[in-house]
Amino acid sequence: MSLLALDGLTVRYGEIEALHGVSLAIAAGEVVTLLGANGAGKSTTLRTISGLLAPVQGDVRFDDRSIAALGPEAIVRLGIAHVPEGRRLFPGLSARENIMLGASGRGRIAKSTLIRESDELFDLFPDIKPFADALGWTLSGGQQQMVAVARGLMAKPRLLLLDEPSLGLAPVVVQKVFAIIGEIRRRGTTVLLVEQNARMALSVADRGYVLETGRLAVSGKPAELWANDEVRAAYLGARIERVA
Repeated sequence: MSLLALDGLTVRYGEIEALHGVSLAIAAGEVVTLLGANGAGKSTTLRTISGLLAPVQGDVRFDDRSIAALGPEAIVRLGIAHVPEGRRLFPGLSARENIMLGASGRGRIAKSTLIRESDELFDLFPDIKPFADALGWTLSGGQQQMVAVARGLMAKPRLLLLDEPSLGLAPVVVQKVFAIIGEIRRRGTTVLLVEQNARMALSVADRGYVLETGRLAVSGKPAELWANDEVRAAYLGARIERVA
């Protein structure tokens, strides 16, 4: 049984249809990447799963339960955390305070527990550990991205939705972010990853889906996607080197 399943999902922004009958499934423990050009519907898919958008047709099922009519707060409580594009930290709060906010959907938790759990996340993200008490606005883009991911993990999710975690980051920082995604998977959290950096996304994914103008164009394991020259040229970028 799939942990998450989208069945014929159609989503509109006003009169514009952003997703057209999209169906996909993710098993528990997988990292699945959703690829495609700007405007393909990748972020729309994540926003619909997390309850920020409502489908006009189709269903979203989590752990064999329909969640398409639920709001974001209820979906977080079920175990889905969404790390949106753009980091969206609170600039006047410290890195630790931003991370601890991720537990807000878990009910009342003792401050000592929040501090202990945030310390555990700083161990996972050693690059930001020295900046635990630094204000969000003072952090670099890469540090802010790590805080945003840590905040998502603070919700103790069964499914983590990551939207463009490498956007705007230097290559060396991108490598670190994707190493952390690999570690998140090893710890048992299921991940749905939206990325334009196809090479890095497929290097950590079990499977990939490619969206084109709101429709599912192709899917498969990373090696299958890279082996298809037409797929590489049309959807993944002809100049991207094949993953070893």
